[in-house]
Amino acid sequence: MKITASQVNELRKKTGAGMMDCKKALVEAEGDMEQAITILRKKGQKVAAKRGDNDASEGLVIAKTFDNDSKGVILSLNCETDFVAKNSDFYAFVDSIVDAAIKSGETNKEDLLNAKFNDELTVAEKITEQIGVIGEKLEITNFSIVSDAAVVAYNHPGNQVATVVAITSNTDAAKEAGRQVAMQAAAMAPIALDKDGIAPEIIAKEVEIGKELAIKEGKPAEMAEKIAQGRLNKFFKENTLLSQAFIKDNKKSVQQFLNETEKDLTVTDFKRVTLK
Repeated sequence: MKITASQVNELRKKTGAGMMDCKKALVEAEGDMEQAITILRKKGQKVAAKRGDNDASEGLVIAKTFDNDSKGVILSLNCETDFVAKNSDFYAFVDSIVDAAIKSGETNKEDLLNAKFNDELTVAEKITEQIGVIGEKLEITNFSIVSDAAVVAYNHPGNQVATVVAITSNTDAAKEAGRQVAMQAAAMAPIALDKDGIAPEIIAKEVEIGKELAIKEGKPAEMAEKIAQGRLNKFFKENTLLSQAFIKDNKKSVQQFLNETEKDLTVTDFKRVTLK
């Protein structure tokens, strides 16, 4: 049967598939729009099955705030090639997944994948459909929600790195300070908020390394423990967000900068996601 251009355009709007793929699906479905959509989804499933073991190290990270800036979401969707990652359509798709996450209210990746993307598809099904459109493996690799009196989101240009920072005040001054801290977290890659957030096994490893270095440097064994503890404190200052030297004034820590901005202002949670 004859397939019209308007039918092809309608299918493209519904699925995001290419013009020729839409036309082929409509021909196979004999003009039945719903059947054509099913055909394209099955194509996505086949592509997903074939490319399941492929390396998906490219992609985008997007961070947003919602609920009057009291919550923040950060999500990364990986693809296989830089060519896809830099496409404006791919950015729009990732952004739509972030919006679906906000709308769903889910807080973990598994529940998000099972949540509704729209009236017809779950998030997982929409991603599979898009795999058929793009022809590459797509995968949500990070998804987190943070909340407090205010949350600030920072997306570094290029969307390869993003951060969300939860702070204890929602004044304009506090939010601006939070923005500075969010940029700090993106640039300096802290591994925890403070030393209490660092896993015991990491601390034990740092102490052991400190002892070994002290002994190799010729320090007496009885002094090695004390030297290792000193090096551990330096490790905390360099790798925990609140103790790091503030990037715009390294004479003060991030926490001191926050205290100078507003009494008792602090960061209660943060997430940093990078694709590189």
